[in-house]
Amino acid sequence: MLESVEKETSTLKKFRFLSILEGISYIAFFITMPLKYFMEMPMPNKIVGMSHGVLFLAYVLFAYLVTEEQKWSKKSFGILFVASLIPFATFYVERKYLRKN
Repeated sequence: MLESVEKETSTLKKFRFLSILEGISYIAFFITMPLKYFMEMPMPNKIVGMSHGVLFLAYVLFAYLVTEEQKWSKKSFGILFVASLIPFATFYVERKYLRKN
């Protein structure tokens, strides 16, 4: 799994916050999909989809930066990346691995 957090840096703090925002945007995207396809309301999906896309890219970038900064393995980056693809996984990773014990 992920290595433990060595030092609490500003990049890590931003990444923790970003992981929560990315998870929320993922959930919001699931909510707006039925609006688009069943209620013919595409605008909320367009706005949330764009926001989710930007947050996803920022999450992946910060995952890389934190992995380098903390001197974690490429496997750890892979775990963080896969977490961005699974609903609720960013919340789990933030709570379980990104907090300094």
